[in-house]
Amino acid sequence: MIESALISEPLAATQEGPRGGDLESPAQPLLLCARQELVLALRSRWTQIFGVTFAALSLAVASSGYILSGGTGFQDYSRTTASLVQLVLLVVPLAAVVMGSLALSPERGASELLYSQPVARPTLLLGQLLGLFVALAAAQLLGFGAAGVVIFTRAGDEGLGSFLLLVGGSWLLTALFLGVAAALAAGTTESSRTRVLALALVIWFLSVIVYDLAALGLASMLRSGVASRLLIVAVLVNPVDAVRTAVMLGSEGTTAFGAASLAFLRFTHGSLGAGLWLAGSLAFWLAAPIGVALMRIRRCDL
Repeated sequence: MIESALISEPLAATQEGPRGGDLESPAQPLLLCARQELVLALRSRWTQIFGVTFAALSLAVASSGYILSGGTGFQDYSRTTASLVQLVLLVVPLAAVVMGSLALSPERGASELLYSQPVARPTLLLGQLLGLFVALAAAQLLGFGAAGVVIFTRAGDEGLGSFLLLVGGSWLLTALFLGVAAALAAGTTESSRTRVLALALVIWFLSVIVYDLAALGLASMLRSGVASRLLIVAVLVNPVDAVRTAVMLGSEGTTAFGAASLAFLRFTHGSLGAGLWLAGSLAFWLAAPIGVALMRIRRCDL
């Protein structure tokens, strides 16, 4: 646990720098917490299983497109990106929110020991989030890297930029849903772990699966123009849809969603406006849950 690392390497004792009198960097406690959480996450079987499974699924998707169309061999980067998007949108948020909820929810007796250390609570929480993010990003990199190397050796580097954009979108989703997990788990008690995990699964289900079905169902009952604007706003409101739209527009341009792409670009006044709107939506959903988590951790009574 993090508390064991903090005890074995007390932060108060590390405030002297290598010359004996200099104060340590203000980031030192945060990096210590992040390092310990990273070690714990990498040792976790759940992280290892996620990395291996994601690698296997990525390789399967990279090779499945031509098989389904009657051909053989691996797809290039562009085709693989288009095929992998839906897998990333389903699996990555689920892994992030579940593993984040389990790691950040306090265990019996652990929170008192952890938060008794001479480190600010927000620093501890941010360190945990950073360590979890690096662990999950590394597990995803295993999958993307395995698929990317095979694709490069079989189909060349055409569309590599699209593939890298998908990797960035996957890491962004990881950060977003770790923030959601932190907002749910911060300031809770050991008896609330099950409730936190249940709420995390409900949020994943609503945002990834139910949201799109509800938006499409509502749009089908409206006139064409109103329905189009509703769907565009729905994309900007939901971070999962925002990541999907950003990756597809960045990799395929105006052909990504056919006429819907042109309608979205008209609504946002061009590619620059679309990028700003999407970036603003994602920045809000990245900052808001972490802000809630920090507020809760400051106010809780542990």
